[in-house]
Amino acid sequence: MIKTLLASMAAGLLLATSAFAAVNLNTASQAELETLNGIGPVKAKAILEYRTKHGAFKSVDDLKNVAGFGDKTVEKLRKEVVVGSAAKPAAQKPAPAAAKPAAAVKP
Repeated sequence: MIKTLLASMAAGLLLATSAFAAVNLNTASQAELETLNGIGPVKAKAILEYRTKHGAFKSVDDLKNVAGFGDKTVEKLRKEVVVGSAAKPAAQKPAPAAAKPAAAVKP
């Protein structure tokens, strides 16, 4: 019973999170893609296969090239997906410290 409750909570959290953050077509996992409205395992897998064969998506409209996606589906997803860098963002390094100003020389 506890496992079921935890699974429900996790699924709810995942769905709630997806409502606030757009899914990046170039970095999303199958599970992340399946959080999108109208995207189940088959369409999520088709996106992943397209990405593997053709490289990163350049625009959301590239979804029209994926089997099972037409104009209407792409328009429905447009607000839920983004196309960003294919690489997962690396941790940012802190900016280098500014050099200390040189001491004034007295004549």
